[in-house]
Amino acid sequence: MSKEQPKVTIVGAGNVGATAAHILLLKDICDVVLVDVAPGLPQGKALDLMHLRSLAKFQHTVCGSNDYAQTAGSDVVVITAGVARKPGMTREDLLGINSKIVRSVITSALEYSPDAIFILVTNPLDIMTNMAARISGLPKQRICGMGGVLDSARFAYSIARATGADINSIDALTVGAHGESMVCLPRFSTVAGVPITELLDEDEVAQVCRDTVTGGAQVVAFLKTGSAFYAPGASIARMVEAIIRDSGETMSFCAKLEGEYGIDDVFMCVPVRLGAAGVQEVVELPLDEQELAQLRDSAAKIAAQVATLDL
Repeated sequence: MSKEQPKVTIVGAGNVGATAAHILLLKDICDVVLVDVAPGLPQGKALDLMHLRSLAKFQHTVCGSNDYAQTAGSDVVVITAGVARKPGMTREDLLGINSKIVRSVITSALEYSPDAIFILVTNPLDIMTNMAARISGLPKQRICGMGGVLDSARFAYSIARATGADINSIDALTVGAHGESMVCLPRFSTVAGVPITELLDEDEVAQVCRDTVTGGAQVVAFLKTGSAFYAPGASIARMVEAIIRDSGETMSFCAKLEGEYGIDDVFMCVPVRLGAAGVQEVVELPLDEQELAQLRDSAAKIAAQVATLDL
């Protein structure tokens, strides 16, 4: 980042946005602006987080606002604003409501931070990322979605539970849509470098994958009145940190494909290198025919939903 104090705006001061702000402040890597339409909500959460400074020993600041003036000059804009899932709802059920919210947010945020990198979190995440890219006209390097980071974390948890392995020894990978058509990649997911296909039998691998795909819905079913926020917040923070620190780290998230994997003009989750300029490179894995077919099927479903939007 060129500025002495990197600045990150998080639009949506609900559980996901506030948790992401909290984790970023604990990492002490950027100033944060929380924006929300609810009067007092971002201001109250920001003040509460500022009261934490002497306890957590961070130097950066957070403020809350109901407009975008304070967001001016942000390096990264994270969009979490939208309606959360309730029991029985799919991410796609949120399409109509959240598409209107994201349209408004993109327009307002760009006015004050025309050079920012945008990270979409609002569900249905893949559709919102595709829509935001078309509305904003931003280059593909500067707009992406969070999904695969979270899905891969859920996959890692499921693998740890099935194998009893130390979570720090696990490298898990999912691709495709952030939702029911996500694609777990067991051959590329390892425990201490050993693929889980060599540690678990076929039925066990299938169960671990099912648990991953339904992980978000399981949280929603328990909570009843909301959806996951701790792991999503941490997933956002990991992406922001890669940008702020220009790490070039490879992780799965929603980025634009232009021929990679035989898929064109679709934003979806694949392994991508992420740094200060945003998307650095889409990493192409040597997928087998079945894996590639699953990924392309997931892309087709995303494209079909994007086609229903008025863009």
